[in-house]
Order: sequence, then C-alpha cells, then structure tokens
Amino acid sequence: MRTIHSLKELRTILRGYRRQGKTIGLVPTMGNLHEGHISLVRKAVESADIVVTSIFVNPMQFGASEDLATYPRTLAEDQEQLEAAGNTLVFAPSADEIYPEGLAQQTRVVVPEVSDGHCGASRPGHFEGVATVVTMLFNMVQPDLAVFGEKDYQQLAVIRKMVRDLMVPVEILGGPTVREEDGLAKSSRNGYLNEQERAIAPAVYRTLKTTAEKLTNGRTDFRTLETEAEKALSEAGLRPDYFNIVNSLTLKPATESDRDLTLLVAAFLGTTRLIDNLSVSR
Repeated sequence: MRTIHSLKELRTILRGYRRQGKTIGLVPTMGNLHEGHISLVRKAVESADIVVTSIFVNPMQFGASEDLATYPRTLAEDQEQLEAAGNTLVFAPSADEIYPEGLAQQTRVVVPEVSDGHCGASRPGHFEGVATVVTMLFNMVQPDLAVFGEKDYQQLAVIRKMVRDLMVPVEILGGPTVREEDGLAKSSRNGYLNEQERAIAPAVYRTLKTTAEKLTNGRTDFRTLETEAEKALSEAGLRPDYFNIVNSLTLKPATESDRDLTLLVAAFLGTTRLIDNLSVSR
C-alpha cells in the first residue's frame, strides 16, 4: 500500500492502473478510522481491482463553531488498518493541495432540496462542503465506484442526487451502519464521549428501534411519534437536535401514503453531536 499526498502523483499512478484495465474504487474519509470505515474499504475491495481511500479533514464542511481544529488526525494508525483491509492507495492531501486559492475563491457544488432540513438545517453549508469536495475527489480519482456509509443517511442521499443530476459516471454503493454491541453507531466522534456520556449514548438507537416498532404496528401519527421520540431522548439525558420520520427517497416528512420510511435523528451528549438512522418498510 502506498500513501500519496499530491494530485500529480495520484494521477500518474492511477493512469498506469487504467492502462492495465483495472477498475478503481474510492472510499472518501476524514481519517480517524474505525470499523465502520474499514467495512466500506472491504466493500470496495470486493467490488474493484484498485481501492483508493482518501483521508482529508475538509474545512469546507465544518461550521465556525465546530471541531475542525480538534478533529483527530491519526494517519499512522489509519494506514495500518487500511493496509490490513487490502486498500491499495491512501490519498492524504493537504488543504493547500485541495484548495490552492483558499475556500473563499473555491467553486462550490450545491445539491438542492435533499440538502435542506435535518443536518442541513442544523449545519448550514455542511452539505455544500461535502458535495464540493466529493465532486473534486471524483474528478481527481475518476473512480468506477465509490462507497459511502449509510450511517450518514442524508449525506448518502446528497451524493446520489449529485451524481444523478450531474451525470457523473460513478456507481455509488452504500455500506451498512456498523454498531457497537450496545447498538451505538460507530463514529469518530464517539471518542469525545466521557464514561458517563458513553453509557447514555445507546439510548439513541433504542429510541430508533422503539419508534420503528410503533410504525410497523400501524401508527401513522408521525409528528406525534417524533415528539415522543424526542421526549424519550431528553429523559435519557440527551439533548435532541431533531428526530424526523421521512420518505426514504426524498427525505421529506412522511405521509400516510409512504411505504418506505427512514427515521433520522441527531442529538447532543455534552458537546458531542451523535447522528443515526433506521429504515422501515410498512
């Protein structure tokens, strides 16, 4: 496995693989990898001859009050995990390599509607940053396929719409959420939780499962269910950001005619913001 920091070197190496007829898979990450990320790499290894994992803490998708400066950078540990998973290349560029003229001068990609609401409402500009850097990575790597985690459900929906609308020739694969034994979705930000907060955190998934059970039992009073879920989170010791029941495709509020639903949740434990989701067919 090789680690590359420059776009010029990346393109030279990938050009050689393409001449050999190799298929290329991409797994975009911000590093500080855990088993959830590695499961995406393994999925890419199963689907492509060459796998490129990018590690780039993208400043464009962080808000002014968010954790860009303190976000963990663990390149050496990440490299060990990636090599064990069968990854081929690590692309770990600097911010100057990606944004040579600075963020203010950078052309941006905006994905309408599906970026609105949920995390898009709580983190203005976040999905614009995601869509922009992913579009750039697609142009830099020119992969045949790319793998994204289903834990970031809205992000996956944004990427799929962007690829569809811009006719980008990349197949988008979703990887299932990987969980701890108590149900907590694996996340780089779980490391911010202290011992007491970590004991409370599984309430997020429990609340998702309880609400999903109510839906499968025939309840359709979606707004009341959302209120009940937020109350349950609060009583468990979390501070809900939102709990929304939506159409799985459009991410718009669920209606009685919808059959495929997704429950989206974000909640704070101390200063740590946790997100999760669960899909239900009825």
